[in-house]
Amino acid sequence: MDILFDLDLIATRRERAARHPLPGADFLADLAGRELAERLEVVERSFDHAVELHGGMGAAARLSLATGKIKKLTRIETDAVFAGAGEQTFVAAPLEDVPLEPQSANLVLSPLALHLTNDTPGVLIRVRRALKPDGLFLAAIPGAGTLTELRDVLLATEAELSGGASPRVIPFPDVRDIGALLQRAGFALPVADAETYTVRYDSLFDLVRDLRAIGMTNPLAGRSRTPLTRKFLMRAAQIYAERYSDPDGRIRATFAMIYVSGWAPHENQPKPLKPGSATVRLADALKRS
Repeated sequence: MDILFDLDLIATRRERAARHPLPGADFLADLAGRELAERLEVVERSFDHAVELHGGMGAAARLSLATGKIKKLTRIETDAVFAGAGEQTFVAAPLEDVPLEPQSANLVLSPLALHLTNDTPGVLIRVRRALKPDGLFLAAIPGAGTLTELRDVLLATEAELSGGASPRVIPFPDVRDIGALLQRAGFALPVADAETYTVRYDSLFDLVRDLRAIGMTNPLAGRSRTPLTRKFLMRAAQIYAERYSDPDGRIRATFAMIYVSGWAPHENQPKPLKPGSATVRLADALKRS
């Protein structure tokens, strides 16, 4: 398995961000939490035991509990700093860990964490095993297209100033890749779709401030250890404004979110027909429409 991310660094930065929150910076967690809660709300059933897996400060957990669909919820994060005051159902575990007994949960929520795992297939398999038959998995995963402007600007700046380039924005997964991983992990009825959001900032420095405030700065194992200079940052801000600003001078930043759902297999779930078992030819069906 290739080690793409420095998981210790990710945990350190996320925990530091939790200790020193910047009001308004965690808008992605709120956005993902609302979307997951809305998707949960249309499911015509309730869940005895739900788990929020590495959901930061618990926005998805709070919003999902508010739907009335969940009787009990356990939160799992890397450190107790993420736990709310007096929160009883909290478990500390590493980012790629799923510390749940087999078939012990009816629902698992994963907001904004799977894109930072080295062994994503393994994490998904462990989640599926933790679900009871016909249990539901819901996740929000930043996907391909996220921070595409920032990636372009940093590469252009480094090429101009040093003649080379090093990775400074992580690779984000494609929606088709996520769908394939769900199937590989054994989920039934997998669904993956994407939504794109554009956020505007006064400058590159405001964007970087928010990314740092939510622990999303470069965690690549192969990242450059050389700090960015003031000259680099000033030139990057200039290029960003030249390429990605609106008429009012504010810059754009893209966040593409992949929302996924999958079910632990159960005998009562719909199953595809066996090849050759159709009783009506497709051409005949199309003629009737």
